[in-house]
Amino acid sequence: MKIAGIVAEYNPFHKGHALHIERTRAPGGGSPPVGGPPPVGGGATHVVAVMSGSFVQRGEPALLPKADRVRAALLGGVDLVLELPLPWALSSAEGFAFGAVSILESLGCVDMLSFGSECGDAQRLERVVSVMEEERFSSLLRYHLDHGISFPEARQRTVKELAGEKTAALLESPNNTLGIEYIKALRRLSSAMTPYTIRRLGAGHDEERPVGDVASASYIRRLYRAGRVIDAAAYQPRGVCPVVDEALRAGRCPAEEERLERAVLARLRTLTAQELAALPGVSEGLENRLYEGVRRAGSLPQLYGLIKTKRYPLTRLRRLVWSAFLGVPAGWERQAPPYIRVLGAGPGGREILTAAKQARRERGGLPPLVSRAAQFEQLDDRCRALFALECRATDLYALSLPTPPPCGAECTTGMIKQGWD
Repeated sequence: MKIAGIVAEYNPFHKGHALHIERTRAPGGGSPPVGGPPPVGGGATHVVAVMSGSFVQRGEPALLPKADRVRAALLGGVDLVLELPLPWALSSAEGFAFGAVSILESLGCVDMLSFGSECGDAQRLERVVSVMEEERFSSLLRYHLDHGISFPEARQRTVKELAGEKTAALLESPNNTLGIEYIKALRRLSSAMTPYTIRRLGAGHDEERPVGDVASASYIRRLYRAGRVIDAAAYQPRGVCPVVDEALRAGRCPAEEERLERAVLARLRTLTAQELAALPGVSEGLENRLYEGVRRAGSLPQLYGLIKTKRYPLTRLRRLVWSAFLGVPAGWERQAPPYIRVLGAGPGGREILTAAKQARRERGGLPPLVSRAAQFEQLDDRCRALFALECRATDLYALSLPTPPPCGAECTTGMIKQGWD
């Protein structure tokens, strides 16, 4: 039994995701040896995915409710789906990666971490992490930040000065950058999980046009929101299309942030500059810029236009705005999630859970494994507070759907069991 972990949003699940899972399961042995040919695949027998919930890392509501995305993932080849809680799902790449990798590590039985990247070479990405761990890195990074440039640009300049242009160029690509954060998280946790990466094929991240039958998730979302359902389905595995079709018929898709726009702006207008300063990701007086922008903006695009600068990229500001609306407190993302929540499992997921329970008994001291809402009543204050935050976020997310369901979905939608006897 060889268990691979994947960090995903499946927003929505598409053929690129299916290819990633297929390569992760294909016979092979992990990352390529120095100077040797790449392996065929990761050789995993089981796959567990950590998936964000109602809101995603780019700072917006997910296209479909999490339950539908869980069903699609299970039909698409994932054995077990765990939830990445809201504070980590709406965090920077560093917080997003740390939260997800912490959950996989806490499961106690995951052997490898599989992810896509533009370079397709885990050793090259590990080289970047090693540069970031050098003693000179922090001081040089601070020097560049003090000159008013954005964090991503300052980091790339620092790596270039320490390791050369070729190594620094890896940071120009979003999936390379996220892979670097996964490796950093593995090292921070002293994890025995082996990083394994495959080269992204077809359309890249946020690509405007598909390549063959592979399109980016953002392109597919645009098709669904434009009503081009048949066109969107062409880029998804046939087996998962019925999930989306059923969600469309039931009014659960597509989610639109415009349906929440006035509510978001209303909430932001009630917050003081001091309250904005307490949000995750706020620093260097950004709360003042946000405070002034909120008082002038009549729409979310207008607000983003007022506060966006070269130093504060749009994705960071989007996460900040939605964190303010949803009431996400600062500091959670710097810690490991306090529980592991199971959203869905197939027959292979049942086997993973059995292995996890055995491994967790041997290790001890790991976060509780939760599959039913009622179990939170027996957990500590931190777990209950986080679950309450998740419940509130999902109730608000419901208002972004064509036909909003009533409150309480987090408690009424149980663990999804696919193919269980």
